[in-house]
Amino acid sequence: MASKLKLPAVDRRKFLIGTGVGAGLVIGYLAWPRDRAINWAARPGETLINGWVKIDSSGRVIVAVPQAEMGQGVYTALPQILADELGADWRTVGVEPAPLHPIYANTFIAEGFAEGLPSMLQGMGRWALTEVVSRYSLQLTGGSSSVAAYTDTLRSAGAAARTMLCAAAARRWSVEAADCDTANGFVEHQGKRLRFAELIDEIDADDAPAEPVLRKVPRLIGTSAPRLDVPSKVDGSARFGIDVRLPNMAYAAVRAGHVGEPAVASVDSTEVRGQPGIVRVVEGPDFVAVVADTWWGARTGLDKIKARFETPDSRASSAAIDKALTDALAGDDAEAFRDEGDAAEALTGAGVIQATYAVPFLAHACLEPMTATARIVDGRCEIWAPTQSASLVNWRVADALGFSESDVTVFPTLVGGGFGRKAEVDACVQAALIAAEVARPVQLIWTREEDTRHDKYRPAAKARMRAKLSPDKKVAAWNARIAVPSVGPSFMSRNLPAMAGDSGANAQALEGALHMPYDLGAVRVEHADVVTPVPLGYWRSVGHSYTAFFVESFVDELAQAAGVDPLTFRLRMLGGSPRHAEVLRVAAAEAGFMGAGDDGSAQGIALHESFGSIVAQVAEVTVKDGQLQVVRVTCAIDCGRVINPDIVRQQMEGGIVFGLTAALHGRISFADGVTEQSNFDAYPLLTMAESPEIDVHIIPSTERSGGVGEPGVPPIAPALANAVAAATGLRVRELPFAGKRLG
Repeated sequence: MASKLKLPAVDRRKFLIGTGVGAGLVIGYLAWPRDRAINWAARPGETLINGWVKIDSSGRVIVAVPQAEMGQGVYTALPQILADELGADWRTVGVEPAPLHPIYANTFIAEGFAEGLPSMLQGMGRWALTEVVSRYSLQLTGGSSSVAAYTDTLRSAGAAARTMLCAAAARRWSVEAADCDTANGFVEHQGKRLRFAELIDEIDADDAPAEPVLRKVPRLIGTSAPRLDVPSKVDGSARFGIDVRLPNMAYAAVRAGHVGEPAVASVDSTEVRGQPGIVRVVEGPDFVAVVADTWWGARTGLDKIKARFETPDSRASSAAIDKALTDALAGDDAEAFRDEGDAAEALTGAGVIQATYAVPFLAHACLEPMTATARIVDGRCEIWAPTQSASLVNWRVADALGFSESDVTVFPTLVGGGFGRKAEVDACVQAALIAAEVARPVQLIWTREEDTRHDKYRPAAKARMRAKLSPDKKVAAWNARIAVPSVGPSFMSRNLPAMAGDSGANAQALEGALHMPYDLGAVRVEHADVVTPVPLGYWRSVGHSYTAFFVESFVDELAQAAGVDPLTFRLRMLGGSPRHAEVLRVAAAEAGFMGAGDDGSAQGIALHESFGSIVAQVAEVTVKDGQLQVVRVTCAIDCGRVINPDIVRQQMEGGIVFGLTAALHGRISFADGVTEQSNFDAYPLLTMAESPEIDVHIIPSTERSGGVGEPGVPPIAPALANAVAAATGLRVRELPFAGKRLG
């Protein structure tokens, strides 16, 4: 499991097809060379138009989606983009997961990876990473990138299919194809109509346009088309990873060691071996598993195993990590990734305002724990998994088993909560290794305790914020030093070891604190990297989840020091950012923003841009007898061109609840190399009783579409902290709020 990933060789011809030279190569026409032919299967009665859409004999339109559906709506938004250009009847549209192939690679995600490089290398790094992502068919769902990554390709694919259908109809009618159009599943021409189903046998690949002509006026984009994944989730027929069933399948429960996954030292399985229903005890390199005929049998059998692991790293304790963060803030090793003017000189003498903030480690706490089902037959492995990256599963499972990538087939299922955790492949690798040992299909399900104690955590972070106000009560100088471990190297070392580099200061750790919309005068933003043995992973909104809390809390403190209300203070610094100012105004107006109220009630406001979208939130709270209640959250978002307004609202609501859970309760701590929290009793989720009323307002925009899955998370913690400060006069600078007496 620790060996280097063996990436497949790619010659120049295959590489050009993967990255796409011309629209035809990106879309994937049937006329491709045989060695890179489309590998998306067409069942009997289905006609594959291109690599993104096929139509069956009943007129049903099936769209290939290379992104994981984990509740964020990609099984609706992405087909909606293609269906709009195609002119499909939405009632006939369906979805299938795309297979692994270069045309489905998420090249947009390389933009985020490049942020982790030194600034002087980012341009070259962005190009190089895009090439790598394309060459190796990296399909990865993350960074709120789905719509931004695939809109242009899906529009072209839909428009190309429309052109080909119109050409087929025009031949039958003996008219010009350019005079035909499509709508609601028909090709139309001067009152004549033909259903798509009537034309699929007459589609000619030679009609595929080199540059498809896109619609000028959308018909389906911008509407709240019903979600395609909801009916099956309502009636219970939806299949998540945990729902997979195979003939002769066994079940496995697994236990790993301390933080950092130390190797197995010894296993005593005397009490469980030979017991009824127990299939086998499997000793992996860093885990022990019990396989049984039922999952409960495996789970209870695991309790009887006496396993010892190598000694944990003594640095894996909250006290040691907290000291390392504090020392990094005070040390001289921070690297500046934004340095404009002379902030160091400006921040000398009297009038400097300073505050220190801190956030803890966080778990993902997906309701569906880590799970995977593996079957190995005749030297081939099949994996069913709720994964955010079928590519990473394919590569890492093949590497672990010593198979070629072509001998591993991944079947992505619906994901019961991902948030970045299911971009990891640890459960898939374990399931494959266990299945290889027992020679029968195995479904591995982690216990909640295993899931919590062996998460890949959002890192703890501390920030020292310093600023000085100008005579006109604006910010004359600003300095943010953020001490935080780097997520990227930790993730890459596990999942893409061939591309992993050393840890160190990088811009990605500062995302959200570097490119702020405010006019701040002299600015210096620094990252102090901290090395920790705790495995780190991408958590919903990643670095924005802590930088928004640092920045927007401090902006409120500066407003208070200036004697200016926090809304006006922000607006005065947004003269060069009209989109941000409009979002802020809408949120404030819809909330009736007034700041502090009577009887312990108050409102707090925060503004943050992430993943191409701008979000402002107003949190309304009451604090009575020291008890905090979040009453209402008003949210405004400018996410550029909106594909499906209902999905935008749903994601803002979900992001706010997710962010509130972390702000109010979230905290992972370590002692002697062990995670101290193990279940929802110690790591609680927001309850219905705690959930506020949420009101979402979408700003109309013609800008390029931004993300919506993550941008709702960052502003809620500072909005809440600012509301509490307005209500009580107490400034909470360390999360979570749990356990703090507010008055």
